[in-house]
Amino acid sequence: MKVIILAGGFGTRLSEYTDVIPKPMVPIGGKPILWHIMNHFARFNHNDFYIALGYKAEVVKEYFLNYRSLNSDFTVNLETGKITHYNSPKVDWNVTLVNTGANTMTGGRLLRMKEIIGNETFLLTYGDGLSNVDIDKLIQFHKSHKKMITVTAVHPGARFGELEIETGRVISFQEKPQTTQGWINGGFFVIEPSFFDLLENDQTILEKSPLETASKNGELMAYQHEGFWQCMDTKRDKDHLEELFQSGRAPWLN
Repeated sequence: MKVIILAGGFGTRLSEYTDVIPKPMVPIGGKPILWHIMNHFARFNHNDFYIALGYKAEVVKEYFLNYRSLNSDFTVNLETGKITHYNSPKVDWNVTLVNTGANTMTGGRLLRMKEIIGNETFLLTYGDGLSNVDIDKLIQFHKSHKKMITVTAVHPGARFGELEIETGRVISFQEKPQTTQGWINGGFFVIEPSFFDLLENDQTILEKSPLETASKNGELMAYQHEGFWQCMDTKRDKDHLEELFQSGRAPWLN
């Protein structure tokens, strides 16, 4: 399946980095979070990517245009311009980069991809969320119910330490655990092409009218993922993901 990644937002809550680069290019372990997301899909043999760009689109384009040179050693002949690469990464990915407008909303970005995607089922996620969701099982679930959309439902990460209290006594303390109550939209969608009919224009917000309408029509199903999921909204989120990577405990890689 084609994999669409929404990577055009301003990322204002991560301005320590996004004043210079777009949020999907903020590095975790020396590689952009966008690369980590793509690598996860590729592990399940989905390596045909369509990146919906907006804010600082040129940074993402330059990264993939120069991907081989940035990730390998090389010799360049300054007379002929010939480049010989060494230790090149073996990455069999097809990456299509589409500038969907700096001020376009999430649904509008997807709508601009309609002609490229065509009349087929596709995968969609955001360019700032990591997970160890099993893509094979997600797709199997989607095929089993035959509805328009499957969204991966996840438990949000707690922002503060969680206390379990009985009659005034703290019987459990967990520092910033992932909560076990409630579900939120974790991205990692499987979508039928008929969903494009619910998208109106550049100002359409994916998470409002389109998904709300699909839900009311009984066409939105949730794949409940109990495993790891973490978005990168703030510097604290970024530091947490970096710590997981550096300690060898990155669930999205294991």
